[in-house]
Amino acid sequence: MTDVFGTSHKDVHEQVVFCADEQSGLRAIIAIHNTALGPALGGTRFYPYENEQAALADVLNLAKGMAYKNALAGLDLGGGKAVIIGDPTRDKSEALLRAYGRFVESLGGRYITACDVGTYSEDMDIVARESRFVTGRTVANGGAGDSSILTAFGVFQGMRASAERAFGTPSLRGRRVGVEGVGKVGHRLVELLREDGAEVVVCDVSARAVEAVRRRHPEVDVVADAKALITSDIDVYAPCALGGALDDDTVASLRAAIVCGAANNQLAHPGVEKQLADRGILYAPDYVVNSGGVIQVADEIGGFDMERARAKAAQIYDTTLKIFEIAAEEGVPPAVAADRLAERRMSEVGRIRAIWLGR
Repeated sequence: MTDVFGTSHKDVHEQVVFCADEQSGLRAIIAIHNTALGPALGGTRFYPYENEQAALADVLNLAKGMAYKNALAGLDLGGGKAVIIGDPTRDKSEALLRAYGRFVESLGGRYITACDVGTYSEDMDIVARESRFVTGRTVANGGAGDSSILTAFGVFQGMRASAERAFGTPSLRGRRVGVEGVGKVGHRLVELLREDGAEVVVCDVSARAVEAVRRRHPEVDVVADAKALITSDIDVYAPCALGGALDDDTVASLRAAIVCGAANNQLAHPGVEKQLADRGILYAPDYVVNSGGVIQVADEIGGFDMERARAKAAQIYDTTLKIFEIAAEEGVPPAVAADRLAERRMSEVGRIRAIWLGR
């Protein structure tokens, strides 16, 4: 059974809320990991989990990842996440989304939601009819729109930094990049890679998603599945589907020199980061390079400006290089260096915020 209270100070969540509305069919979990830097910001994932335990395990991991992601993105926001249990193609409705919005509102601003897997800006517009604490809304409603735009841009910046570290140049020109998952983020990443002159090979469980990429870029190669992708002759592996892509078998079979992708929680279990380092594979921590999306929706809180948000997302390049430098200096994998940097910011700023302001 998942331990909601955690086994270490890093894994303890401040608050976990179970939400249910029988008539609309809503079954959701909101997890707030840490609010040392500010209100918890994180998207809402709508997914047909096998059971409630699987949903709980996922939301706890995702909420922790958001705390670290927001910290390293330089945002004054904590980390949280929500999951709605169900098939979004079948179960999503106005009533369900509005019921969910009521639960978000009930937290009084401790949690700010946005889009994630299975939810879109149009859904956030509906949630916002019941809650003030919603970002990632459509442009027509004053929002930032599709956050996958800067998510892909940020991953590309992290990949450029990785190439600088591994190959001595920030360009992907002439490099072969394998993109697993060409959905909301992956297909945009393919665009950026092709613009930079990279060769691209893709796979996706959705034939429709692959065909959409091929229509725009017929020169892109396609392989049958993730196993075929990781064992192919690629320079960079970009996991852009669901989490857990990097397990023991994957690391043992991987031929790429770099792993840098958009998926959350890519490491299947603790220790995988050391296996990658031992094999000489440079790993760009997922929550660092995929933070462009949260930067985009966070900018919406104060009145959205795309150029300002894009400029902040461009800093992912420098942050990624800094993490590689710390990892080399301290003799630890980049994932460990990233964790330390995020924890340092949460601790230092969190301590300052404890100073009483008299109100």
